[in-house]
Amino acid sequence: MAVLKFDNVTVQYPVYNSRSMSLRNQLVRISTGGRIEGEAGHIQIVTALNQVSFELHDGDAVGLMGHNGAGKSTLLRTMAGVYHPVSGTVTRHGKVATVLELGAGMDPELSGYENIIRMGVLMGLSIPEIRGKTAEIEEFTQLGDFLQLPVRTYSSGMATRLMFAVATSTQPDILLVDEIFGTGDAEFQVKAKERMESLIKSVGIFVFASHNNALIRQYCNRFFRLEHGQLVEIEPVDIEAK
Repeated sequence: MAVLKFDNVTVQYPVYNSRSMSLRNQLVRISTGGRIEGEAGHIQIVTALNQVSFELHDGDAVGLMGHNGAGKSTLLRTMAGVYHPVSGTVTRHGKVATVLELGAGMDPELSGYENIIRMGVLMGLSIPEIRGKTAEIEEFTQLGDFLQLPVRTYSSGMATRLMFAVATSTQPDILLVDEIFGTGDAEFQVKAKERMESLIKSVGIFVFASHNNALIRQYCNRFFRLEHGQLVEIEPVDIEAK
């Protein structure tokens, strides 16, 4: 059974060379969405998540809302184990897959095939598992012989096809997604949407960060709002229509 639980989780990180408490600090605060706790020397501490608690189980599909910099990406990365809390505990049961930053770990000097293996390993797959998925990834991307060429020769659309195909090639218990439905050209968006919807139906827990409230209503049954690192669960009627 999939479980994802946060118990009073706080995530902080340092920001260097922003000593001035005027314009530069204001820009840091806006960009991170966190709260500047204090400074020592040339280091400031930003609280990106502040005592966040919730519990998710099989069947929970969570829409994560908030303005740019509210802490959504930090929360997703903490769910995935990329970031570690300075206090509180995170409990995970089940295999986690993420579609957070398309192309994380991609090397432009390597071929498409080599990058499939590279990104798959970074996602936690074994080499045999990756090789077993390569034919399906190849078919989905429709890149053909381009997969033999260095990724630096790809257009942005071609790179997106490859990145998305690899990122969605697993069958996880917990799926974390950060605003990817609008990526690629129109034809690819249709394929990507169908692929993502199929993947969503197969997982135990789904968490989706987006500014598209219509999509959040469509795919989710619980709704979290983040603002400056503070999380509250809201009702469907409290979601703004847009």
